[in-house]
Amino acid sequence: MDFQLSRNQAGRLVLALADGAVHEGVIPVRAFPVHAPDNYVALVGVEGKELVWIERLVDLSEDVRTLILDEIASREVMPTILSIAAVSTYSTPSTWDVMTDRGATKFVLKGEEDIRRLVGAELIITDSHGMRFYIADMMLLDKNSRRILDRFL
Repeated sequence: MDFQLSRNQAGRLVLALADGAVHEGVIPVRAFPVHAPDNYVALVGVEGKELVWIERLVDLSEDVRTLILDEIASREVMPTILSIAAVSTYSTPSTWDVMTDRGATKFVLKGEEDIRRLVGAELIITDSHGMRFYIADMMLLDKNSRRILDRFL
């Protein structure tokens, strides 16, 4: 590990590189948050430039890994849809009434193209505000939820 990571008094991450450069306010960004959450993380500076590339979080010390995962958790929100109660219409835009792992919510789906298939039966649904919802396996949803979802796929 050719860098050090810590938090300053304001709670922002501070990255100290081996060449002596210090960057305050770095942000960890996962390259593949769904498929490889513990691999391929970039530490990005306030200018948006990648400063450090981390292949595997398990290769880091526990303290550094915890700092990175805590920071990611504070910014990354992707509720998992557990069931779909109803949709306002089977054409888009439509309002979806869903139950997630974080509670009940409603969102607007602008178009069918905002439902993206991943590997197998995994889906990511992006609402009209850019919020992403995850379905781990659409085949495990209840019959009503699958019926609704099938109308949009």
